[in-house]
Amino acid sequence: MTKEYLEPSEVARLENAARTPRNRLLIHLLFRLGCRVSEALSLTVNDIDFENGRVNIVHLKSRVWVNCQHCGS
Repeated sequence: MTKEYLEPSEVARLENAARTPRNRLLIHLLFRLGCRVSEALSLTVNDIDFENGRVNIVHLKSRVWVNCQHCGS
């Protein structure tokens, strides 16, 4: 049986192995936000609501606001 997901510890290992801050952030975004690579790469500073801790992701030709799954913000 093949596993179809990564455990948080495996993602942490990937982040630690990344050679650049950009790649660490990309790995973190993909895991925490559950977005696709193309969605993460198309993010701009305007898509981030720093005051409310939200990220606006263009998903399937529409916009989706994503909150932190741990704290709800």
